[in-house]
Amino acid sequence: MKLKQAQNTKLKLLMSWLRSIVPPLRPSPFAFRLTPFAFCLVLISCTSNIKDTESVNTFIGQMATKYGFDESELDDLFKTVEINQDILKRIASPSEGLPWYKYRKIFLTEARIDAGVQFWRDNAAALAAAEQQYGIPAEIIVAIIGVETLFGKNTGNHRVIDALSTLAFAYPPRSKFFLGELENFLLLCRDEHINPIDPIGSYAGAMGMPQFMPSSFRTYAVDFDNDNRRDIWHNSSDAIASVGNYFAKHHWQAGKPIAVPVTAKDESYKSLVPKLQLGNQKDLKPNLSVAELESLNLIISRQIPLDSKVKLLGFEQQQQGEELWAALDNFYVITRYNHSPLYAMAVYQLSVSILNKKGSFP
Repeated sequence: MKLKQAQNTKLKLLMSWLRSIVPPLRPSPFAFRLTPFAFCLVLISCTSNIKDTESVNTFIGQMATKYGFDESELDDLFKTVEINQDILKRIASPSEGLPWYKYRKIFLTEARIDAGVQFWRDNAAALAAAEQQYGIPAEIIVAIIGVETLFGKNTGNHRVIDALSTLAFAYPPRSKFFLGELENFLLLCRDEHINPIDPIGSYAGAMGMPQFMPSSFRTYAVDFDNDNRRDIWHNSSDAIASVGNYFAKHHWQAGKPIAVPVTAKDESYKSLVPKLQLGNQKDLKPNLSVAELESLNLIISRQIPLDSKVKLLGFEQQQQGEELWAALDNFYVITRYNHSPLYAMAVYQLSVSILNKKGSFP
């Protein structure tokens, strides 16, 4: 059945259903006629089909020319794809930056810590093997999956094809980036033998337990159990190893510290501390030597190698002012997963909490 015929059929069924639920005694025949019509307008305004726009047709042509996709198959696929207004609202109106003391409370909860310990117990063998192979501490991998999706419980509720298409074709500020991710998504679906309409993810198209974007999936996802499929949605072994591989490829230094608390004797350090907010993407690469840090009348809470480079970061507390940390190279690696220093600190502190609560569990 043609798409238009199918839409007309759905509309007729909807009108019939609406008439069936209207009470038989109604004061205004006009109001009765308006109700289903208005309801349909609401439905139509939530989503709209994207096919037959110039940008979509151009994209289809490029995928066919560049990668050998069947143009008619892509044409049929994009007939099912919809622009989602909710996604546009969410990405155009991001949440205001949160202070650290509020952001921390989202992730450092007893429930999340307990769930992390249980996830570790359930996946001990895969975590040990991934740590051995990639050099990434098990608690860091566990914390990433815990912050991203609460260990797979919150992986998103949007079709990835809809999310990426909405942002690629209807959100000009990030169109170039999401066109690239849409391209990578179609390629990974072909490589992994996945129907493009099946994967579900976040409103931005991030996927699975570790919330990989399609380009990250193609570059870092791992088939850890050798079943010929990189399944980061349902296979915890693949998800664990994929996170480990991601960090290894971003130059994690095995056995090296991540961040250490710092105490200030005075306010000499103030000009070097960036204002931290959710989503802050300033340069976080360590740039101070230990000697430079100490010259600012700062006391490092524990000894770190003298040749270390650190980034001095201040995290806002509710009453005690700033909490100062010396962030090292491994902290910077965490910010390659998400550029917010608040995110990286949440991952680090959650990892410590999970490790401590796990205790002597092997």
